[in-house]
Amino acid sequence: MAAPLARPRSGQQAIPQPRSITLLGATGSIGSSTIDLIRRNPANYRVEAVSANRNAAALARLARDLNARFAVVADPGAYPELKSALSGTGIEAAGGEDALLEAAAHPADWVMAAIAGSVGLKPTLAAVKRGATVALANKECLVCAGALFMRTAAQANANVLPVDSEHNALFQALGAGRREDVRRLILTASGGPFRTWTREQMRDATVEQALQHPNWSMGPKVTIDSATLMNKGLELIEAHHLFAFAPDQIEILVHPQSIVHGLVEFRDGSMVALLGAPDMRIPIAHCLAWPARLEGPSARLDLAKVATLSFEQPDLERFPALSLAQRALASGGGAATVLNAANEIAVEAFIGRGLGFAGIPRLVEATLNAAERQGIATEPQSIEDALAIDGIARSMAQDLLREIAAKPS
Repeated sequence: MAAPLARPRSGQQAIPQPRSITLLGATGSIGSSTIDLIRRNPANYRVEAVSANRNAAALARLARDLNARFAVVADPGAYPELKSALSGTGIEAAGGEDALLEAAAHPADWVMAAIAGSVGLKPTLAAVKRGATVALANKECLVCAGALFMRTAAQANANVLPVDSEHNALFQALGAGRREDVRRLILTASGGPFRTWTREQMRDATVEQALQHPNWSMGPKVTIDSATLMNKGLELIEAHHLFAFAPDQIEILVHPQSIVHGLVEFRDGSMVALLGAPDMRIPIAHCLAWPARLEGPSARLDLAKVATLSFEQPDLERFPALSLAQRALASGGGAATVLNAANEIAVEAFIGRGLGFAGIPRLVEATLNAAERQGIATEPQSIEDALAIDGIARSMAQDLLREIAAKPS
């Protein structure tokens, strides 16, 4: 079944007034950028529901400011604080996994799926199942259960709008021609903070150094993934499921300026690229207003000032995480689920100073090897299957952590 990516509808050029929206992951960086755009265009949007992980105070402020109807904290322990903070406002408060599913089921036209981690799988799928337009910023939906997720979206006739700047660029560029005329998709990578470092220098990289991304302001997990290039590996897997192209039709190209976000090459040799300043509000605005456009607040791109755009092939020897993701994609089944789970354990250990930077891909590789030996990396047929594989892989990675951390780099 073809991927249900959104397509402009004939005669629909304006944003429905107002468009009702739900923000799953309202207090994170993607949620904050989305809210910035909503506040700049208050007549266009009505907020139905908002969610956060456990920051009840911040969520309550947002719910009041946005006049939301429903607010949810994923951590049930934070519910009493949220309920107290919203007392007398008329805003319904709830907590826990079932409440997240309820928020996703609220009758919003458009849902921002920005809950980080595997906890975002079920609520995002719940929004898809009811046929909502889903702006997808949760990597796990596609990395851990991509085939299942896109199949469900197609069956529900849900629109899936990619929020990641690279996938959003490909989505827009693909509109320049027929699918059957596409030769390849190219995702760009900044190269992260260690693009020019030697393997020896990277071996001793500190958490503080890994968090110094040259172009983007992101959360710590994504920033570390950018430093290892695992983020590009995960995006490679996402692109495969989003656009339903073969793995050998999707490539990675390092582009340090982060101006060209994605390219599509057609069989006649034409190449269509999307350019823009490195600001997540640009792809979010595209999704928020689709099929129309918002007047965006982002800095206008001055190509004369940029002057030079450079490109280079990724170095798989210095950045083995990317080749591990390629391996997982080629293996299929649940290998990508294992990859993602092991990487989350490795990054958490690195941030906690329990694993060196070079140990991140080594732990991921060791977990992939163990999962293959034990035969757990099978294709998930349900979210429960994906979460089960995720849990087993995390346990494997934790068991291997001490051994990997003790090995010299």
